[in-house]
Amino acid sequence: MKSQGTVHKYGDNIDTDVIIPARYLNSSDPEELKLHCMEDIDAEFIRKVQPGDIIVGGRNFGCGSSREHAPLAIKAAGISCVVAESFARIFYRNAINIGLPIIESAEAAKAIQNGEKIEIDFDKGEIKSKDKVFDVPAFPAFIQEIITAGGLLNRMAKK
Repeated sequence: MKSQGTVHKYGDNIDTDVIIPARYLNSSDPEELKLHCMEDIDAEFIRKVQPGDIIVGGRNFGCGSSREHAPLAIKAAGISCVVAESFARIFYRNAINIGLPIIESAEAAKAIQNGEKIEIDFDKGEIKSKDKVFDVPAFPAFIQEIITAGGLLNRMAKK
């Protein structure tokens, strides 16, 4: 499994209310949610993002409320992976449950620049930037199955 795209970089403590503002939570439709993804921190995000692009964040990405809407909006916007120094635990689990790959790597998150094109090889466990290759833990087989299936519920339905 591989991903490549342009980086949209954000800082520390990007909370779920920034990822998808609460005023849009009256819908759980991914197509509606994607239209407002990141708009309070980056009003141009949805116009700039292309399918396959990657979000890079700092520490504690996805903190705040435990709503599943945040990773759902990111995935619906076309983001293929989120790389961050660290994730809020509930965001991490929600992302995997809906089939959004996320990777913790402080070294990569600090070094990779906004607008840079990077490639991620989930099987090998590496992130390639223009200057460096970062070794990251490969996803265990069961998590790869969840992501490939498009989420936990889809994986369970196939079994």
